[in-house]
Amino acid sequence: MTAEHYFSADPQAQARATEVIVAAAGREFRLRAAGGVFSADRLDPGTAVLLRKADLPGADQVGDLLDLGCGYGPIACVLATVAPRARVYAVDVNTRALELTRTNAAAINAADRIVAVEPDQVPATVGFEQIWSNPPIRVGKAELHELLRRWLPRLMPGGTAWLVVARHLGGDSLAEWLRSEGWVVRRHASQQGFRVLRVGNSGDGDPGDEGDS
Repeated sequence: MTAEHYFSADPQAQARATEVIVAAAGREFRLRAAGGVFSADRLDPGTAVLLRKADLPGADQVGDLLDLGCGYGPIACVLATVAPRARVYAVDVNTRALELTRTNAAAINAADRIVAVEPDQVPATVGFEQIWSNPPIRVGKAELHELLRRWLPRLMPGGTAWLVVARHLGGDSLAEWLRSEGWVVRRHASQQGFRVLRVGNSGDGDPGDEGDS
């Protein structure tokens, strides 16, 4: 796992095609991936925990959702499937990842609802009902904080951001930093060494640990 997966617009790794099977929301997704894109050989364990433990939107969800750091699009494809009335922005700096996301969106008949774009291509007027991310912890605190400071303020009032962070990579310290920035943070779940954080701009109960399962 290197910074290239997150910050290289044109990755140098060979574009070896792979297929990743994603089980989520009671169905199986067969998604195309390739070298030079994050976790191209299997669904990243943190992303798997996020999709399993966070509260996926329902069929009545409307508005815009964000998959931040979309890779080849596993989160975006799941969100578009469970929330067919919503639009999903899938954001990444990696052009290979964006092309794969578009391919996978078309394969699940959601090409018209998954907008795979680079960060600066998201219209400034768009606000998000939900933000979903397995953020790039390994790039360092300064870069990570800059990323979250850019996107979290685009949550709509009452919106929710779902983040998954490995505990040994600073999941708990990230939660404390987010609180220091004025966000309401709840540790929604812990599983397989990962924290699933629910982040919002309004309170919804006890921010404590929901326990391991």
